[in-house]
Amino acid sequence: MFAAVLALLGGLLLGWSGRAGAAGDPLISQGRAATASSTEGSSYAAGKAFDGSTSTRWASAEGKDPQWLRVDLGGNATVSRVKLSWEAAYAKAYRVEVSADGETWTTVAEEKAGNGGTDDWAGLAGKGRYVRMYGTARGTSYGYSLFEMQVYGVPDGGPSPTGPSPTGPSPTASTPAGAFTVVAAGDIAAQCTASDSGCAHPKTAALAQRINPRFYLTMGDNQYDDARLADFRNYYDKTWGAFKAKTHPVPGNHETYDPAGPLAGYKAYFGSIAYPQGKSWYSFDEGNWHFVALDSNAFDQSAQIDWLKADLAANSRKCVAAYWHHPLYSSGGHGNDPVSRPVWKILYAAGADLVLNGHDHHYERFAPQDPDGKATADGIVEIVGGMGGAEPYPIEQVQPNSQKRISGEYGVLKLDFTDSGYGWTYVGTDGRVKDTGPTYSCH
Repeated sequence: MFAAVLALLGGLLLGWSGRAGAAGDPLISQGRAATASSTEGSSYAAGKAFDGSTSTRWASAEGKDPQWLRVDLGGNATVSRVKLSWEAAYAKAYRVEVSADGETWTTVAEEKAGNGGTDDWAGLAGKGRYVRMYGTARGTSYGYSLFEMQVYGVPDGGPSPTGPSPTGPSPTASTPAGAFTVVAAGDIAAQCTASDSGCAHPKTAALAQRINPRFYLTMGDNQYDDARLADFRNYYDKTWGAFKAKTHPVPGNHETYDPAGPLAGYKAYFGSIAYPQGKSWYSFDEGNWHFVALDSNAFDQSAQIDWLKADLAANSRKCVAAYWHHPLYSSGGHGNDPVSRPVWKILYAAGADLVLNGHDHHYERFAPQDPDGKATADGIVEIVGGMGGAEPYPIEQVQPNSQKRISGEYGVLKLDFTDSGYGWTYVGTDGRVKDTGPTYSCH
């Protein structure tokens, strides 16, 4: 009887200490190689649970138990905390296990009556190179799905043990050099607020803030309809304004409609954020990337064109991304806008990699192409991301080299940059990935 009471007390203490709070050790799992027993599809790969983003996720095949998700820490470590952020498809019963070789596993935490949400197991004392969530009973009729699985602890710093090679990156894989995330959108703040259930920009702002990128880009028409300063304060500022200090905006055509003068409200609201170099066009660097912010309302001004040529000539970064409002190519209602072709020619000659635009209220990605619309491996990738909150436009005439088009679903671009390339996802306001673009290397 006494032994039984001790066993029960021990089980209660394990359950309590497992949720006793956050350990102070660093996060050691992000960007590491990951594998899983199964995936629902290519958009839900194991690595999505270790990419640091709460808008992507791993999902297993539906309707099957058991399922597991494993991360390779790249070497032995003392594991003190594991945090699991479940999607709606959660585990009712699972174990958190640690292994030195990927074959023999030790349970460091166990859940028998899970209810989803976030499970934060702290106060652990596991030791090994591999950590996995081993699900034995689903909480729904679907599969298992995790937005993030975060492992905290202290690496040993010694040689890595030998073990089975994981599928995907090498066992020593880590976050790519110079990696950072950017959120981008255009055509954002309609004249509505969160009290209106049909108002979209509060939802895209909440999504953008959850992703928590290095910084934000806007591709014009930040505020509708006439972009007065009062409108910026009443609408944009209540949502996307929450991260204004981390935003690099450009103006759209609606910013020119202000009765106080073209761009008057835009300039008054953003101030030096939008005019860091004294003009409505500017550039900045992040890692191995050079970002060029342009004002497509003024592409006919020689001052901007001359500045662009000089800016690109002085650039020392390997990778180049540019963004402005009016797209050269679009399958939406506005269609192709030749005003951007001279700028494309300058960027193409400079070996630019990526162009982001708004204006048409849909999402669209194009294969690499030259300024004349010819598909070519050394071309520029264009993405239209005009679904930040304004009323969607339908797809009207599909253009050559258009690879994917989505209209009617609000969302943001989540762009992942490294020192040598980039990739992206289009994430809807429901938090689900609607499209995943190819991964490209810089020219």
